[in-house]
Amino acid sequence: MSKRIIFATGNKGKMNEIREIMADFNLPILSMEEAGVYTEAEETGSSFLENSFIKARAVAEKCKDSGYEDIVLADDSGLVVDALNGEPGIYSARYLGEDTSYTIKNNKILERMKDVPEKDRTARFVCAIACILPDGKEISAEARYEGIIGYEIKGTHGFGYDPIFYLPDRKLYSAELDPEEKNRISHRGRALKRMKAILSDKL
Repeated sequence: MSKRIIFATGNKGKMNEIREIMADFNLPILSMEEAGVYTEAEETGSSFLENSFIKARAVAEKCKDSGYEDIVLADDSGLVVDALNGEPGIYSARYLGEDTSYTIKNNKILERMKDVPEKDRTARFVCAIACILPDGKEISAEARYEGIIGYEIKGTHGFGYDPIFYLPDRKLYSAELDPEEKNRISHRGRALKRMKAILSDKL
């Protein structure tokens, strides 16, 4: 029975990152829609890791009779802003409403942060990845990506909150990094590489 990697997302930007990082597994890497899996798991967890497992388990359940040995991955990630008491946090994708554009979300965060001095603008992206193996075993990996909230929307790469996330050591916004560099240092890139190292011993 052949193997596939199914990632529980429909986000094209995220799938591009995943495929670039995990390409050398030489396995099909599919979004759940591409795999013909349709499920809406309610993210009721209180942490990024709990939510990632909720999504992974829901997709794994749908893949039981797929005819493949499916390796199901799901991530939950978001922006944690210290001056906003950790917001948007686990609600990053749903901040101001699920269908609200990231331009609106980013502008709202900048507006809320307009009087916050640079030393207090610390923030980080957090990514937790859950994996359900074909035999039902569960594994996970997590990583962080530290920076500050900038003062403007800048850059054309990346997606989501990247255009307001500033990296003082590089003097660039996350959305100004080329994709290869971002995959090397970002929360999702590093979490995926940790997961990739774990999976390499199991595939």
